[in-house]
Amino acid sequence: MAKEIRVPQLGESVTEATIGKWFKAQGDAVKVDEPLVELETDKVTVEVPAPAGGVLSSIAAQPGQTVNVGALLGAIEEGAAGAAAPKAEAKPAAKPAEPAPAAPAAVAVEAKPLSPAVRKIVEENKLDPAAIAGTGKDGRLTKGDVLEQAAKPAALPPVIAPPAAPVPSVPRAPSPQADAEREERVRMSRLRLTIARRLKDAQNTAAMLTTFNEVDMTHVMALRNQYKEVFEKKHGVKLGFMSFFVKAVIHALKEIPAVNAEIDGDDLVYKNYYHIGVAVGTEKGLVVPVVRDADRMSFATIEKTINDFGKRARDGQLQIAEMQGGTFTISNGGVYGSLMSTPILNAPQSGILGMHKIQERPMALGGQVVIRPMMYLALSYDHRIVDGKEAVTFLVRVKEGLEDPQRALLDL
Repeated sequence: MAKEIRVPQLGESVTEATIGKWFKAQGDAVKVDEPLVELETDKVTVEVPAPAGGVLSSIAAQPGQTVNVGALLGAIEEGAAGAAAPKAEAKPAAKPAEPAPAAPAAVAVEAKPLSPAVRKIVEENKLDPAAIAGTGKDGRLTKGDVLEQAAKPAALPPVIAPPAAPVPSVPRAPSPQADAEREERVRMSRLRLTIARRLKDAQNTAAMLTTFNEVDMTHVMALRNQYKEVFEKKHGVKLGFMSFFVKAVIHALKEIPAVNAEIDGDDLVYKNYYHIGVAVGTEKGLVVPVVRDADRMSFATIEKTINDFGKRARDGQLQIAEMQGGTFTISNGGVYGSLMSTPILNAPQSGILGMHKIQERPMALGGQVVIRPMMYLALSYDHRIVDGKEAVTFLVRVKEGLEDPQRALLDL
């Protein structure tokens, strides 16, 4: 009996992936839950496990092809040599490879209340909520669920999607023959294509503006040097700069809530929680894992969370859910030596803070010229929702929180 291998659910708002590589060839013996194929999404790389033990009898999608959720990847002939014990098929890890839930799962959603944003999309697109599988809490429909359903062609099964259009779409002028022989053409990864598309979309959609300030890092550096050894000894993690910045940002967000909000149609959504995205550079591109409820975390917990994200990002082990739901983003170009930049918004967020290189500069203080470790800060924001006064005030509050770290202890 043949067991189909299909693209699993990849997370809210993720509807397609690109085939990276197959770990097995047609005719190879496989065991249940053994990784079969690697999928590259616009956020992370996902391994699809074998839903059953047996022999890989067919491969329906080749490396480089783009496939939708639920699309057929191949098939396993069960019961052949190499199959694992039948009891292994009941493992929960095999469930993601099954096709998307059909009517039974949808029935459970029917009685669930719809949010205003979801209801609006359902009515505008004449959708049947009972026919859509919800991925939200308690099976409720999310905005991503209904947008995904609205984008699907009516009455068509999942099929292999055409390759994504290259970015940029305008063809380049051909190189002279002497130069062309020394060029190397490499297909952009799905992550890189998505980064390009989302950054350009952010520029085209938002009324993006950047304001700058500078911060004297003297007191943060002194506090860090004073306590770094005892901090690491007690908490098992080094005391870095990011925890100070996260704390300062959250304090500023509480005072200027527009920077922590987003636009949804004609509505402004103010978020009374603080999920801070921290940009991490990897060999494949930039990813932004989210430190959830960072306002409830200690300095040590923030440092541990960010360190863990950094390690797993470089190893390609981040989960899609860990990169969703951020309300504000911090990007540290200073680790690469950047002195100043204008970061691009991480849509649909309304603000992103750019950190830069700490550099000693002469500063005039109290009528005297002194040398201080200074850092330029950049806040890019969506001017549709954040006024200039609010943006400047936000950046000043971040500056104050870093130049006088004790303010955080007194909630000033």
